[in-house]
Amino acid sequence: MTTPHLPSSASAPGPPSAPAAPPPRLTAEDARALLRLVPAEIAPGLGEAELDAVEERFGFRFAADHRVFLAAGLPLGSPHWPDWRGGAPDDLADRLARPADGLLFDVEHNGFWHPAWGPRPSRVAEALRLARAELANVPPLVPLYSHRYLPGTPGDWGHPVLSVVQTDIIVYGNDLADYLRHEFTGRASSAPARTTVDFWAYFVSGGPGIDVTAPTPYAPYADTPREAVECLRMLAVERLVGRRPSPEQLIEAGLGALLLDVEAESLPLLAGLARHEHERAEELFERVLGELGLVDTLPPDDSDLPGEAARWELVRWWLRLIVNGSLAPGAGGDLVSYEGWHALDRPSALRPLVDATDASYDWAAAREGTRERLVAAIVAESERLLAGPWPPREPPPRG
Repeated sequence: MTTPHLPSSASAPGPPSAPAAPPPRLTAEDARALLRLVPAEIAPGLGEAELDAVEERFGFRFAADHRVFLAAGLPLGSPHWPDWRGGAPDDLADRLARPADGLLFDVEHNGFWHPAWGPRPSRVAEALRLARAELANVPPLVPLYSHRYLPGTPGDWGHPVLSVVQTDIIVYGNDLADYLRHEFTGRASSAPARTTVDFWAYFVSGGPGIDVTAPTPYAPYADTPREAVECLRMLAVERLVGRRPSPEQLIEAGLGALLLDVEAESLPLLAGLARHEHERAEELFERVLGELGLVDTLPPDDSDLPGEAARWELVRWWLRLIVNGSLAPGAGGDLVSYEGWHALDRPSALRPLVDATDASYDWAAAREGTRERLVAAIVAESERLLAGPWPPREPPPRG
């Protein structure tokens, strides 16, 4: 889980990229096919009158594809699924309140303040009052499964699914269908997610959260020429699985290597690119890879699982970044879960790390002040994996 931090007015998101095409509308047939992927009891779907009654009772509106999904069938049999038909009203109300309550928790305890709210009042009580008033005008997040949410905006299709704990908010699926395929089969789209609700989009584009489909949000860590070359190589490995490093990352990695006396003819050109020259970063990065002899060291794609060797290398890199403090443990755990465990057909050797990451999202732990211990467990499990053979073997049986 990423550690919430204060937004900086000097680090606003860059110019928006061209908007991705909206996903196709979810049909009832599509929804029934998706429900067949879900390992849960599927009760009859909610009728229109039932859906309307839920919205009226709890004061929100389902997005259009969320309604279609729930009308096709109601997943039950696990506390992760909200039971919109027979669930306890207090439980459903608590699930709906968690995103806003989590933000308010970070306003009170972690200094969070959304830049759209204007200057933060000096008194905590006044800051909380203003934050509550602002949140009342924000499209709510509606629980889908566990701590995964869809924005509740009536009539809208194709919102990305968000994984939400306090201000740690990440994209976990380009839309509802993409999310369900990813969560329950390990298959996900490589298309970039659209941002659809400005307030919530802030957290994954310049705010404290991350988009797990975006390039690794690591802090520069290279202290030796060898580490600098490794960083360049791992950015190339990311590209093998469809994760495109930004021009800023390529330039920063080039500058780090140059300052550590790595020798490559094109390295000064890459490191010295000005903002208006960023379109040349990919070309110069390719030249640097060739000049350093790194192209021939990239992992082959010769297994039945696309990108298998590259993904295992990325998992090991993310674990090292977690351990050396260059990548927040929760963010690293999310990356390993999304791009490693899911995409590698859920190897059981990675399951303890996935479980440790999931446990760190425990809302009760945040309120009890025990989250630091849960986050430390991600680091400890990363160290254990790195100390063993690679790829890791099956975990030892639990006593």
